[in-house]
Amino acid sequence: MVTVQPVFIEGRPFTAISVKLPETNLLVVSNDEGYIMCGALDVDLLNEKLADRNIIAARAVGVRSIDELLNAPLEKVTIGAKNVGWVEGMIGKEALLKLVEKER
Repeated sequence: MVTVQPVFIEGRPFTAISVKLPETNLLVVSNDEGYIMCGALDVDLLNEKLADRNIIAARAVGVRSIDELLNAPLEKVTIGAKNVGWVEGMIGKEALLKLVEKER
């Protein structure tokens, strides 16, 4: 089952996607600029093979729901994410808010 729903962080809209798979879930929260994802995200692939795309993304591990993903510390971030101020250990929703800071 795939669930796509809006999620608001401090009134700012993002899209939450949950894919239920056998024995695991894929979880993503995104907007047009970047995204955070569960541990299935291969950050090294994004940094090495897709470096020219400058993808803003990060992963959190051990999360089982969108709420947990939003509140978990980021375990690994892409180079593109570091360029917008994301760092390992930052809480997911705090990182996402950095993508919309310029709109405030």
